[in-house]
Amino acid sequence: MTLITDGGSTKCDWVLLDNSGKIIFKTDTSGLNPTVISKEELILRITSNEILKNVFSSVEILDFYGAGCGTSTPRNILKEILKELFSKAEVNVFEDMSAAVFAATTAPGIVCILGTGSNSCYFDGTKIYAPIPALGYILMDEASGNYFGKRLIRDFYYHRMPKEIASEFENSFNLEADEIKMNLYKKPNPNAYLASFAQFIFTQKEINPYFYALIKEGISNFIECRILCFEKAHEVPIHFIGSIAHFSEKIIRECFEEHNLELGNIVQRPIDGLIEYYKKR
Repeated sequence: MTLITDGGSTKCDWVLLDNSGKIIFKTDTSGLNPTVISKEELILRITSNEILKNVFSSVEILDFYGAGCGTSTPRNILKEILKELFSKAEVNVFEDMSAAVFAATTAPGIVCILGTGSNSCYFDGTKIYAPIPALGYILMDEASGNYFGKRLIRDFYYHRMPKEIASEFENSFNLEADEIKMNLYKKPNPNAYLASFAQFIFTQKEINPYFYALIKEGISNFIECRILCFEKAHEVPIHFIGSIAHFSEKIIRECFEEHNLELGNIVQRPIDGLIEYYKKR
């Protein structure tokens, strides 16, 4: 049996396949980003899922594709935990960028992630090239959920948010300064906490001028920093993975027209594409 995981910072999707590719079960846990969550919390989040606990000793292969797994130290921390829990499994831990590529395309192109965090790579049809490291929610992550959450909080406190929108925002979240600082500096998953505010934008029935300007600025920044850095940006289709990309499709198309870029596939949930990839493989 093969267990595959799409591990985001906010949520992880787990799917168990038998040797013929048939789905045995689907389940989920809270996010398992090893760069922002302690080892103890990672273990707790996995062991709290009873469905997973039932297969700890029967999974043969575990392929984990996760946010925060692009460098060796956090990747090895997570791999060690998974090997300990899934005692009989061959454990492989990959960066979430690999899952994004498998879910989006089999042909050459640029693949981008716009979810809780953001990232991009060039795929030549065989290999993945990511010349710019993903340095996380503090330094990078343009146009991600945590990027927009951060902007909303800052605009609210700097009184840059239109009054009616600010009033609605204040009624929707606990915006006490102590609450925000506690979640950002004392609790795990500060990036997912910031991203939770982005739902204020993307669950609205319509995009008002303030939201539109906010989204367009973020997408434009992402294009400048994470797409135009590739030499073949104007030669290949550009695909997107993630909920932010899904809900921003119209504005992404507008920005792409301005930059003369070709939009490829937009996939909201990469786990679906991963399942098909493994079935074919």
